[in-house]
Amino acid sequence: MWLADIKGDWKGRYLFMPAEAGGRLAITHCCCDYPKVSDVQRLRDQWSNARDRFRDQWASEFGAWPTTSTGKNFPGHHIFDLGHGGPPVAPGNVLPVPSDIHQTFNDEYPACYAPGGKWLTPGLDHPYVD
Repeated sequence: MWLADIKGDWKGRYLFMPAEAGGRLAITHCCCDYPKVSDVQRLRDQWSNARDRFRDQWASEFGAWPTTSTGKNFPGHHIFDLGHGGPPVAPGNVLPVPSDIHQTFNDEYPACYAPGGKWLTPGLDHPYVD
């Protein structure tokens, strides 16, 4: 399942010469048949207890954690979800997303694990191109 395709571009100067660089980061999740975990509340508590520290560490690498226009932090979406044993505070497992997108992800996740679900069929290598 494609969750995000983040494109970064940079234009500036390098050794007094004009320079450009960029790249893409595809964030995907395998809809494998991971079993549900019985201790999901423990994982959620672990995330809740570490959330502020996680956001600070994330901000040191990527800049301030995104917020809404009213200053409310974006939710952290767990790419490998907690209900199926995803690591609560792994740096590569949490992505800030707007609340409405986070709700869409959460609504689609049951289909990801459903037998014969639409997310289990192979698709394109890349969902779109520039």
